[in-house]
Amino acid sequence: MEDHTIQKNFIEQIIDADLQAGMTAIATRFPPEPNGYLHIGHAKSIFLNFGLAKTYDGTCFLRFDDTNPIKEEDEFVESIMQDVHWLGGEWDGDVRFASDYFEAFYEMAECLIEKGLAYVDDQSAEAIRETRGTLTEPGTDSPYRNRSVAENMDLFRRMRQGEFADGEKVLRAKIDMASPNMNMRDPVIYRILHASHHRTGDKWCIYPMYDYAHPLEDAIEGITHSICTLEFQDHRPLYNWFIEQLAEDEHLKSRPQQIEFARLEIENTMTSKRRLKALVDAGLVDGWDDPRLPTVSGLRRRGYTPAALKEFCQRIGVAKTNSVVEQNYLTFCLREDLNRVAPRAMAVLNPLKLTLTNYPEDQIEWVQGVVNPNDETMGTYEMPFGKHLYIEQEDFREEANRKYHRLKPGAEVRLMYGYIIKCEDFIKDPETGEILEVLCTYDPMTKSGMPDADRKVKGTLHWVEATHAVDATVHVLDDLMDEDKPQDADILERFNQHSLEVLKGCKVEPRLAKAQVGQAYQFMRKGYYCADSRYHTAEAPVFNLTVGLRDKFKG
Repeated sequence: MEDHTIQKNFIEQIIDADLQAGMTAIATRFPPEPNGYLHIGHAKSIFLNFGLAKTYDGTCFLRFDDTNPIKEEDEFVESIMQDVHWLGGEWDGDVRFASDYFEAFYEMAECLIEKGLAYVDDQSAEAIRETRGTLTEPGTDSPYRNRSVAENMDLFRRMRQGEFADGEKVLRAKIDMASPNMNMRDPVIYRILHASHHRTGDKWCIYPMYDYAHPLEDAIEGITHSICTLEFQDHRPLYNWFIEQLAEDEHLKSRPQQIEFARLEIENTMTSKRRLKALVDAGLVDGWDDPRLPTVSGLRRRGYTPAALKEFCQRIGVAKTNSVVEQNYLTFCLREDLNRVAPRAMAVLNPLKLTLTNYPEDQIEWVQGVVNPNDETMGTYEMPFGKHLYIEQEDFREEANRKYHRLKPGAEVRLMYGYIIKCEDFIKDPETGEILEVLCTYDPMTKSGMPDADRKVKGTLHWVEATHAVDATVHVLDDLMDEDKPQDADILERFNQHSLEVLKGCKVEPRLAKAQVGQAYQFMRKGYYCADSRYHTAEAPVFNLTVGLRDKFKG
């Protein structure tokens, strides 16, 4: 077992106490519902559950809580498995499903009926809600609460056989309608749904509720520590009640304890699967993996790294109370990682022609660039240099003050990895006044290895050689949610209509055409960009903005 040398979080302290009290091994699980794609909040749970199992030489299962056939799809199962694997989660044994235990759940429901702890209720869902009471007033007993064991068993079996319509009857646990905890007021544990399940097909027409299935599948699998987010805290008494009432059942291998921790909330970041689905269904985003979304697949497509996400989750820690983390904290961790691992490259997003009037017309030379200055083992690479170049439009001004250290008439700058150049003239569109081309001369003595290589100038520009440049499309991404809209506004109203800017005709180094999808680069002086996993090809490169070199100021 690994010996921690840092301050342990409260969950680790609980586990330590359990092990000291005689527990021989721990077992955790990551239990997503396959009704959408995972988001960054799930990443924290993945790192926590799989991390604890690794730290304590225990086991961690990947289990899908597929108890609602109406919302679940195989697409979501596949995407979740891919996301967990990408984040480094290594589950023990086969992937598990709540539907693996449907027969066991049913048998245990009959056991509750036999004990007089469950009954079939004919009331509508609306009537059940109305009779649950309030936080200050007790609920009202159902008129069907005192049915006999025999009648409840007969009706429940007929529910399974498909004799009743959806919503006509439910099975409820018989607990306490006056409990101060609303979850204990005879919760529904089975409902009728004549719907095909993604794994069991049409075998079942009754399905267990999540609050019933969750503790039982934990106990069936021998889970020791069932780690949930804080919204399940009020459900814990119900979780324990089911396990206590069915403790002697042969299916149950453990008496797991539920432990709640604070979920991950990031400012101006939407992590509700229901709301994310609304954006997808409305066609406002490019699917669940849109790089503007905080889904794990969206973050991967945008160029985030598992290492950055893990570092972020470790830094914010595991807490008992909810809080909102600043978005800049996440981007800081991302930049820290990308700065270490991302290759550097030249890309001009808003190109302006630049001609070196004294450079030979047909000459192309190859200059050396450093792949990553933070890692010498990544070596160097070559890029073409010639008479005709592209620079950024923002790097030239016809008129500029002394504090502007880029290109302007009569000024000198250095071209990165190349020569010092001087602006001699420029060409404007006579009708619009737009700058069409900048005319410069170069000093051949200022290249690396030449006598004046160390001559100092204040400005350094990135560039791309024109005849070898590759046309690329760049997606500039902004916050998905409009900060100026109220937090409680409808998700479609809060959507930032300006969250995506598509830049066509960008000029990039020829080697970027061969970029592997998912590979992030630092475009020199611009930020970090990733080859898009859906649209990038060698013939038509497409890059997504991962993160800028610094956070934008939000005043």
